[in-house]
Amino acid sequence: MSPSPESVFPEYETDTSQTSKLIRKFKETPFVPIGMAGFAAVVGYGLYRLKHRGDMKMSLHLIHMRVAAQGFVVGALTCGVLYSMYREYIGKPKE
Repeated sequence: MSPSPESVFPEYETDTSQTSKLIRKFKETPFVPIGMAGFAAVVGYGLYRLKHRGDMKMSLHLIHMRVAAQGFVVGALTCGVLYSMYREYIGKPKE
């Protein structure tokens, strides 16, 4: 009952550096970094506009910022799921 020396997932252990793992994940799911970048952009813009919000309450401004950032991330993930479904079922050649 000794543990076997061979790995269960050898394709995931070939890349040892964190950068190569990150690049591989971005190639597998390209819409995740797009969603992350969009989230950061919406939050950055919201924080920039926080100073010039006029007479709008801060809580209302933060709610709008949260909804916009969340909507961008959900939209990017939806596009990613649709893309992977297309690639899996329609784009795959018939065998």
